[in-house]
Amino acid sequence: MDKDFLLQTETARKLYHEEAADLPIIDYHCHLDPKMVAEDHRFSSITELWLGGDHYKWRAMRTNGVDEHYITGEASDWEKFQKWADTVPYCMRNPIYHWTHLELRTAFGIQKLLNPANAREIYDECNEKLARPEFSARGLMKRYRVETVCTTDDPADSLEYHRQTAESGFEVKMLPTWRPDKAMAIEDPQAYRQYIQKLEAAADCTISSYVDLLNALQKRHDFFDEMGCHLSDHGINEFYAEPFTEAEVSAIFRKVLDGKAPTRDEVWKFRSALMLEFGRQDARSGWTQQFHYGPIRNNNTRMMRQLGPDTGFDSIGTPDVAASLARFLDRLCVEGNLAKTILYCINPSDNEMLATMIGNFQEAPVPGKLQFGSGWWFNDQKDGMERQMNALSVLGLLSRFVGMLTDSRSFLSYPRHEYFRRTLCNLLGNDVENGELPQEEMPRIREMVRDICYWNAKRYFQF
Repeated sequence: MDKDFLLQTETARKLYHEEAADLPIIDYHCHLDPKMVAEDHRFSSITELWLGGDHYKWRAMRTNGVDEHYITGEASDWEKFQKWADTVPYCMRNPIYHWTHLELRTAFGIQKLLNPANAREIYDECNEKLARPEFSARGLMKRYRVETVCTTDDPADSLEYHRQTAESGFEVKMLPTWRPDKAMAIEDPQAYRQYIQKLEAAADCTISSYVDLLNALQKRHDFFDEMGCHLSDHGINEFYAEPFTEAEVSAIFRKVLDGKAPTRDEVWKFRSALMLEFGRQDARSGWTQQFHYGPIRNNNTRMMRQLGPDTGFDSIGTPDVAASLARFLDRLCVEGNLAKTILYCINPSDNEMLATMIGNFQEAPVPGKLQFGSGWWFNDQKDGMERQMNALSVLGLLSRFVGMLTDSRSFLSYPRHEYFRRTLCNLLGNDVENGELPQEEMPRIREMVRDICYWNAKRYFQF
């Protein structure tokens, strides 16, 4: 993993080192904890920083036969790190192997390959460096030349840590992202009522009807806008575009508040109504709406009961969303309320569908108004990135692509931008040397690299 890692041709090496390597990072979708940024969190050990919430590593350790005690259990930090070091040599050809060593090299300057024999040495060296001020949460963001990050936040969140960070004068801009998934989660009436109470407190109003709900959400949307929010994000299993009437949706909301479980059809009607309203809100505010769809979550019931959600038991789903997605986008387009939109699929079999779907709704004056988002979750690795970019290249305009994001909870995930940039430069470099792109257009190709790695996102999101 030297300076030319993943760069197979001289043209690729020039593109990466001369155009991409030193560009700032705009991480427009992540799951960092805003409190850790606001308080400039200091990490107790490499285990906290590296293994504290990394589902990719947890899944690899489980597959390698490591007991849960050493993954999410009560084992010591050293014991957990030791079990991870035991697992790393078995990760070859998994992107985790690349990410692990990129992170060691770029954050800590460690060139060695992690294995059981040198685990203690690397553990101690990382911990010694983490004790220094420049390895705090903010220090790591500055080390990776991060310019802007967008966290993921519920409408009921106070955004106090975003305000605290902005007022501190921290040079990295941390902005909220509107994630209203819980406002649609009516399938559990008891949990939903508890959420409505939080939303009432945040919006300082009573919510006893569907109209009240929309008013409260609009108040919070306006607040997020005042706090610098530029994007929404929706984590959904499928797209919801069922026919409904306002009377039906109002009755469904009242039914759920009364503690009665809705039917599947009622859930879909309610979600269809709210998704349209969210789209209208985003259009009015000039935001970009993002949709991450398709996972099957929390498949292991026993581990769900033991550890809770988001602990590494999710899979790629296979929903057929093309028709419902088209209806959803078309409804907003007909109304004149289709905001800038980014669509992410977890199943790469949808790559070509999304690459063609976005072409149906492009319109001036925004170049690439609808975007096929970068390889997401199980696809944010070399093969997934290449497949996504190849589909977009063939069926759209790669040159208008807004590029990579981390989608991560870790302050050590920024090398994924480097991984993406190397992959992009290698694709284009190979095309040039194969004669598929003209040598005489190298100035334009260089500009294309800079745009995809940084400038397209900066212009698109108006950062």
